[in-house]
Amino acid sequence: MPDTDSVRLLRECDAGIKMGVGSIDDVSSYVSDEKLRQCLEESKRDHEILGDHLRERLDAYGDKGKDPNVAAQSMSWIKTNAKLVFDRSDSVIADLITDGCNMGVKSLRRYLNQYKAADDESRAIAKRLIAVERSLADNMVAYL
Repeated sequence: MPDTDSVRLLRECDAGIKMGVGSIDDVSSYVSDEKLRQCLEESKRDHEILGDHLRERLDAYGDKGKDPNVAAQSMSWIKTNAKLVFDRSDSVIADLITDGCNMGVKSLRRYLNQYKAADDESRAIAKRLIAVERSLADNMVAYL
């Protein structure tokens, strides 16, 4: 099957979901506030549910998806661990998650603009992921 805008957009969403879930996993063991922990777990579930739906669409296209960029993952891991070495507070965790969400939204918006010919369902998945990221960032405000 040709490499369509729909597949390209879904691949980027797949990588973004994997990056988001990985980031939540990276900080979860440091969380002290139970409400923050629940918020992160809920967002992780939202990411995973959307990821399952997205991978069904990719399967229909005969595509295996995309892993996050290794350099981006490494930089995220380094930033997370460097900050948490000095301060393991919930405010640092909220700051890290907020930064990740903002980068995710920015990237997804760029991909929506880049892959204009993507089908409506693929675009809806990307927009849903943007909403999940925005919601998580909004929920972090109370902990900053």
